[in-house]
Amino acid sequence: MIEARELTRRFGENVAADSVSFTIGQGEIVGLLGHNGAGKTTIMKLLTGFLEPSSGSAEIDGQDVTEHAAEVRRKVGYLPETVPLYSDMTVVDYLEFAATVRGVPATDRSSVVRGAVNATGLHERALDVIDTLSRGFKQRVGVAQAILHAPRFLILDEPTSGLDPAQTQEMRDLIRRLAESATVILSTHIMQEVDAVCDRVMILRAGKLALDEKLADLQQSQRLFVGTDATGQALKEAVGERVDVDATEGGWFLGFDRPPGDETAAEIASCLVRAGIAFHALQREKRDLETVFRSVSDTDV
Repeated sequence: MIEARELTRRFGENVAADSVSFTIGQGEIVGLLGHNGAGKTTIMKLLTGFLEPSSGSAEIDGQDVTEHAAEVRRKVGYLPETVPLYSDMTVVDYLEFAATVRGVPATDRSSVVRGAVNATGLHERALDVIDTLSRGFKQRVGVAQAILHAPRFLILDEPTSGLDPAQTQEMRDLIRRLAESATVILSTHIMQEVDAVCDRVMILRAGKLALDEKLADLQQSQRLFVGTDATGQALKEAVGERVDVDATEGGWFLGFDRPPGDETAAEIASCLVRAGIAFHALQREKRDLETVFRSVSDTDV
């Protein structure tokens, strides 16, 4: 489990992370979103021990990241935004070096490196010098070094950066497989990545945690769309004062205090029929992640 409590980091007068608190359970894949400068990279560096908090604390697997930095890092795989590669080494040599640094026993290094190479689709480029690789393959090498030691916690900053569509799909599949035995935090600016891989999303704004929800819950709207030429007043009289009525293109949104189910939709349809209001559509509002992100990012925290 990963737990942050009032995690704060200041750089002079700039507050990059501002009292951020959350808990992430084993096996979760969490998407970390936010505009540039929102604090995503700072949070990841705080969780991995590359930065110390100005105040607050972070624990991984019950151990304080600052007090037990070495033990925590052995449990964490980290892919930073700028992949830490030695460009004059071959892929295999670099991964063997990384395995040594990670403390992998000499007797296990060959099998560990082979497993990481196969998992990231690098087998055909394993003997190539890193400097000759495309950006996409360099990204794969970065992911390979992050998973060498079979970490229980993976923190990935833009893992699909530079990958073509086929490679991106392979990376998504890899992340899902890794999540079977690891907790994954995935930072990205690509909404489709979160939709495709994550089961929970956290959105940062100006260093604060502005939203933390399950993806399925986040996409549920509390509004029904009614396609009709009727007036708002007529709708209000038909459905009752307990329902908010807001104008939109082609009709009206009916707002409820919770996501409306089939029974609620059927009840509204009956009310409209009884009131003699003609309507051509009655459906739940569709909320996509990009819309939610935009609304949260444009709202004061």
